[in-house]
Amino acid sequence: MTPPSDAITALVEGRHDDPFSLLGVFPGPDGAFARTWIPGAETVEAIGPDGRSLGTLKPVHDAGIFEGAIAGEPGPTTYHAARGEAEWRVVDPYSFGPVLGPMDEYLFAEGTHQRLWDRMGAHLIRHQDADGMHFAVWAPNASRVSLVGGFNHWDGRRHVMRRRGSVGVWEIFIPGLGAGEPYKFEIVSQGGALLPQKADPFAFAAELRPRTASLTTGPFQHQWQDDGHREHWASVDPRRVPISIYEVHAGSWDKDENGWFLSWDQLAERLIPYVVDMGFTHIEFLPITEHPYDPSWGYQTTGLYAPSARFGDHEGFARFVDAAHQAGVGVLLDWVPAHFPLDAHGLARFDGTALYEHDDPRLGYHPDWNTAIYNFGRREVSSYLVNNALFWAERYHIDGLRVDAVASMLYRDYSRKAGEWIPNEQGGRENWEAVEFLRATNRAVYGQHPGIFTVAEESTSWPGVSHPAPPPGERNGGLGFGFKWNMGWMHDTLQYMAREPIYRQHHHGEITFGLVYSFSENFVLPLSHDEVVHGKGSILAKMPGDDWQQFANLRLYYAFMWGYPGKKLLFMGQEFAQRAEWSEERALDWGLRCSHAHEGVRNLVRDLNRLYRETPALHARDCEGEGFEWLVADDSANSVFAWLRKAPGEKPVAVITNMTPIARAPYRLPLPEDGRWTEVLNSDAGEYWGSGLGNMGGIEAKDGVGWVTLPPLATIMLRFDG
Repeated sequence: MTPPSDAITALVEGRHDDPFSLLGVFPGPDGAFARTWIPGAETVEAIGPDGRSLGTLKPVHDAGIFEGAIAGEPGPTTYHAARGEAEWRVVDPYSFGPVLGPMDEYLFAEGTHQRLWDRMGAHLIRHQDADGMHFAVWAPNASRVSLVGGFNHWDGRRHVMRRRGSVGVWEIFIPGLGAGEPYKFEIVSQGGALLPQKADPFAFAAELRPRTASLTTGPFQHQWQDDGHREHWASVDPRRVPISIYEVHAGSWDKDENGWFLSWDQLAERLIPYVVDMGFTHIEFLPITEHPYDPSWGYQTTGLYAPSARFGDHEGFARFVDAAHQAGVGVLLDWVPAHFPLDAHGLARFDGTALYEHDDPRLGYHPDWNTAIYNFGRREVSSYLVNNALFWAERYHIDGLRVDAVASMLYRDYSRKAGEWIPNEQGGRENWEAVEFLRATNRAVYGQHPGIFTVAEESTSWPGVSHPAPPPGERNGGLGFGFKWNMGWMHDTLQYMAREPIYRQHHHGEITFGLVYSFSENFVLPLSHDEVVHGKGSILAKMPGDDWQQFANLRLYYAFMWGYPGKKLLFMGQEFAQRAEWSEERALDWGLRCSHAHEGVRNLVRDLNRLYRETPALHARDCEGEGFEWLVADDSANSVFAWLRKAPGEKPVAVITNMTPIARAPYRLPLPEDGRWTEVLNSDAGEYWGSGLGNMGGIEAKDGVGWVTLPPLATIMLRFDG
């Protein structure tokens, strides 16, 4: 039974790719034969489950290799090791059989496994009557994969993993290992190169930066109490209900007294009541998955399955989501399959080859971000990402995914010059592999989790982003997202609002053009973090005029936005007119709320959310043309816009915006119904720090006309009460 000495030498030197053929317990002529590696031991004795000796092993190598015949049948074996007066027990991981089965291998190879996170990564399980941690990782082009951590002194020779069949998955069960242990994978390429140690692609938790190891975890413990919330969202059409989103960077919304990140439990105590009071329906977090570099805001993520350690334990995020749901608030996550960071401990050249990414830079390099690009056409890679979307929906009950930088995935020539990209098989620029990946994600998420919705940040005119995805294999059809960010609306309206009011009459179309395509997709109107960084200033700072006019412009713009068709999204701090540009390094300037001007804006946003939620005409047909009708679209001379928001069987609301600092009274407004039109909102009201000019509660329309007072730089809303 003794192998050739060169095999033992290769094992000790970490060059042997199949230690399970050397170590463990094997059938012998008179019982079993055991071989184990216990560094530092002088004597080793095999112990049976009843505590009695099964036989003593003899040393065959100075590194601590012992072997010999033992009583009983092959199976999990414990050894009593001693050196001098020191004694310890070791349960041999190489005496255990595999955990993964043939069906796991089949589904993994096929790319159809939709619970990969249950099988890959690290899991605390009971296996062959022993408790321990099972590890599995995909590295098909590696010649050796080892598990390393504090438990083996980060020695890649000690726990070389078992390769499973042809799919390239490696696994090992470590008896006695529990939760909270840092670990990585040590991988040797086919050419024999030792690669940088890799974090686990499926890790549920990770060390706090700058450390980069993955952490073992125990079974998920949180007991959910959000059935009512989930049942509600599964029962409604999200296009026809109010959705008002508060976008948050969890690391800088606020800080604790020491300037450190708030934990998820602290955020639950502070952020959720604030959002409830403000009337937002959802919180959308910038990426919260593990990432090594704070200024990346989470977009350069290296741990897609792990909530960042910055905010405490990984189950803290579950507690936050549950608390939000019980308060009636949904939670959306920014999801980032478009960014592939090149950090050495991440997925880049994971097994020495371009495994998750493309090898050719014309397909696999993003010049804008200095990142790689996922190989969406490789079924194992697509499956890894689709499973990640399903994981957040199932494990953490998130209500939706906002998918970042979709346009960069859809086009092979995105941000590339001629010669820097490869056309598709038809000679075009479309990345059909990415298209099918996005469709597969949406089909899986919507198919398995009723009530969830997805949102695309897509900045081009790709057709049908929020239209249903066709069956697999069909090219014609939509991408399957629930909503799409209206980047055109954002760009045009901010450009218009930045102009001095005297010049706005010459750019009237920047406001009206958006209604040409407003119902071609299910739109979200975003004033996001991207508009208040990199020298762009805050939303308030974009407004022209003196301080009063800047605030008036901002108030009219927010009221205009809430009256415009589409769901709403506002980045944190803009609800109280943050003056400074956002920085991830500091908390928001909450002290500004002492100012009547800033608190006035916050009061307005709160009232807009309340009105939007309580008024079906303002939300029930956000995504359908029947919910909108122009009343005044051509008054460029006065820079006045007016339209009607409506829904079947509901009281219509007229939205009128005066984009100049000149009050207009009386102003002739065509209205579809005669009778009482109640003024339900006026952005120039005194409680918002406005001038207080208005319509004394409402107007009477007669013969299809209402004469209204339009305050300076203001938006008013009139509800028909008949």
